[in-house]
Amino acid sequence: MDEMDAPGPGGPASERTRVRRGANRARYGRDEVLAILDAGLIAHVGVNTPDGPLVLPMVYGRDEERLFLHGAAANHLLGTGEGEEICVTVTHLDGLVMARTPFHNSMNYRSVVVRGKATRIEDEERKSYALKLVTDHIVANWDTSRPPSQIDLRRTLVLELPLTEASAKVRAGDPIDEPDDIAGPWWAGVVPVSTRFEPPVASADYTGDLEPPASISALAGRSPDDRAPSAGG
Repeated sequence: MDEMDAPGPGGPASERTRVRRGANRARYGRDEVLAILDAGLIAHVGVNTPDGPLVLPMVYGRDEERLFLHGAAANHLLGTGEGEEICVTVTHLDGLVMARTPFHNSMNYRSVVVRGKATRIEDEERKSYALKLVTDHIVANWDTSRPPSQIDLRRTLVLELPLTEASAKVRAGDPIDEPDDIAGPWWAGVVPVSTRFEPPVASADYTGDLEPPASISALAGRSPDDRAPSAGG
């Protein structure tokens, strides 16, 4: 068993967040779950709408207790999800695992699933707090940009989701082949996959002479893991 495939400490917060398939890859420790969320860029949000299940990619933010999602006030998915049970997933692809037979091909990954009841944030101060976390989760630029106006806030819907029911699943390491195939002539191994930020490029309609804020410039050459923020920071 690969070291990273050893079960994590603790147990699931609920039966519906228990990892059943590949249970040895489950991670229930809070720090591991938050680290995967912090390194992520995009969440996929699943809601059961009147027209059937719908899953869309969204940016997100968090504090120590809750995950925050935002969209236009008329956003169909978030509007439908308000007051309902929803599911949020974040996944990192770290490598292609190429086995000696396609049957055992896999991927190295880190993923988190969060389930719970989504609640709309109505309070203006708390909405601003949540939106700052969502913005600064990707790159801290809330304080170096134009502050949101009252119109901006009215046009934005923000949901919060408790982080109580969250679990992670992680795979790392080599392919797991059949013993009889190990001595065979077929190649086996891992193709690492990584994401890097490029240097910022000014908008074509930008007429100023300012350099990008330091937090934006600092992304160049870094991976999402390198830039992982801390909650509220």
